[in-house]
Amino acid sequence: QVQLVESGGGLVQAGGSLQLSCVASASISSFIAMAWHRQAPGEQRELVATITTGGMTNYAMSVKGRFTISRDNAKNTIYLQMNNLKPEATAVYYCATVRVGGPRYWGQGTQVTVSS
Repeated sequence: QVQLVESGGGLVQAGGSLQLSCVASASISSFIAMAWHRQAPGEQRELVATITTGGMTNYAMSVKGRFTISRDNAKNTIYLQMNNLKPEATAVYYCATVRVGGPRYWGQGTQVTVSS
């Protein structure tokens, strides 16, 4: 029912920056929050950042101060600005919806690789 498409991943040097985008096929304001997750090789998928309808944000401790999540409701788009990237940030990054009493929708993921 809801399609999410991520983009913006790629290969960067440590200390570099990338901005990820996630475009939704439905109004992102219909969800309690939007989220970015990531999954590194051999690891479980983990929560990176969330942003609520009201704009309140939350971050994993490992990315605080370096990553910024934002939203553009008119464009049904979520962003993740990633600065001062470290090799441990290498992972597939996924966009997801959060809705009370409903299913979670996921994008296909975009690969981020940080070289040392």
